[in-house]
Amino acid sequence: MERILKQRDRLLGISARLVGLVCTGASLVLVVLSDPRPGLLLLVAPGYALLVVALIRIGMTRAMLWPALAVGGGLLTAVLVRLGTIGVFDGLFGEPTPFPVSAGAVDAVRLLVAGSVAAVSIVLTISLGRMIVLVGAFGVTLITTIVLFSGDAALGLVGASVLASWLGLTVAGSVLSAALLRAARRVSSIGRAHRSERQASETEAQRRQGARLLHDTVLATLTLLAHSGVGVSREALRRQAGDDARLLRQLRLSPGPISVSGTSHADTSGDGLKSDSLQAIRARFERLGLDVSWHGAGTVSLRPDRLDAFLLALSECLENVRRHSGVEEAHVTITDDEASVRALVTDNGVGFEPAAVPAGKLGYRESIVGRIEEAGGTARVFSAQGSGTTVVLEMPR
Repeated sequence: MERILKQRDRLLGISARLVGLVCTGASLVLVVLSDPRPGLLLLVAPGYALLVVALIRIGMTRAMLWPALAVGGGLLTAVLVRLGTIGVFDGLFGEPTPFPVSAGAVDAVRLLVAGSVAAVSIVLTISLGRMIVLVGAFGVTLITTIVLFSGDAALGLVGASVLASWLGLTVAGSVLSAALLRAARRVSSIGRAHRSERQASETEAQRRQGARLLHDTVLATLTLLAHSGVGVSREALRRQAGDDARLLRQLRLSPGPISVSGTSHADTSGDGLKSDSLQAIRARFERLGLDVSWHGAGTVSLRPDRLDAFLLALSECLENVRRHSGVEEAHVTITDDEASVRALVTDNGVGFEPAAVPAGKLGYRESIVGRIEEAGGTARVFSAQGSGTTVVLEMPR
């Protein structure tokens, strides 16, 4: 929000600067054209210079010094131009020269009081304290205008210009300030909504990861125990139970996603999945009594989040072979190229109909297909009753 407020002040300052400098430049041109005496120009030049400096500095800081100098410098310059063009300082310019007061001279003063000085009202609309200063500056400007043009036919025109310009620029500054504040509140609201949505997405992703990990490991071990650990040694069951206990501890204590590939999610500069990660899968299924023949690459290079998805989906494919295929042998072929990494898992078991798998089955739809697709890859399953199963996992680098 503070950054938005700074941008608002900057935009208001730029607007005030633009209006003020344009009017100041136009006023100086009119002075030169209507009364080109060098003495008059030398007299009013410091006032114009002070006004220009103050207008340039407005908006660069929140200091009230520069708006105050702009008002003071502008009114002083208006007084000097007005008195100089009506001949009050003729003695300073040498011999009097008949330069009658022209409409151009009047317009030069009008541009100063109703343009250059009034421009500061744009930056004096952002707080109550500044509004009080604005009212005071307007009052001083109006009184100065009345005094300068007292008894002159141009008083009505100049006075009306002062009233209209100060009112118009004040309204413009207020509307612009309010619009920017509304935009800031909306941006802040959108930011909060985005953070809430992201947090909800992260929570949901973590929940789904936890459900998948529990299904792939703990529930698989419990199912094995329910069948009295047929085909698995006591030592293998003990080691598997220990691994599952560590996983449960991670799920309970970890505030974020759990990496199972041995790499950090924050570090994507490494080579990705190492040979020991594949070796862990081999060791797991050797303990569980599944004979896996490995072919192709012995290592895989992927981004850490994709490594986990690839590794866990591959492990679940082998778990499905062990639990559902009716055979004790599977083949895994891993290949890679510059674009992607692929794993082909095949068995000669009983097979199944992929379309007939219920939506609530985590093993196939979530732990394999859903996990791979969520990480940006594809998983294709080819199977039929009595014809074995082939699963193709493909993950882009």
